[in-house]
Amino acid sequence: MCKECGCGEANGNTKLQFTATGYNEENAKKVEKTLLGLPGVMFVHIHADEGETWIDYDPKKTKMKEIMKVLDDNGIDADI
Repeated sequence: MCKECGCGEANGNTKLQFTATGYNEENAKKVEKTLLGLPGVMFVHIHADEGETWIDYDPKKTKMKEIMKVLDDNGIDADI
């Protein structure tokens, strides 16, 4: 749940789980931090070695294209 506004309390969030290529330890940390800075993103976890990625977000506050832009900008290839 978001500390500032309490979003995520009710259902309606979208949970993404996918595998991507292009992660390394450095850009995985940067992607996590950047995604968590987007409004409505409550949870991000990345396993850089396997490319496994989990994102929990509110699609009313952050659009999928914004998430994809963060991945693209960091050289991550994800087919979602």
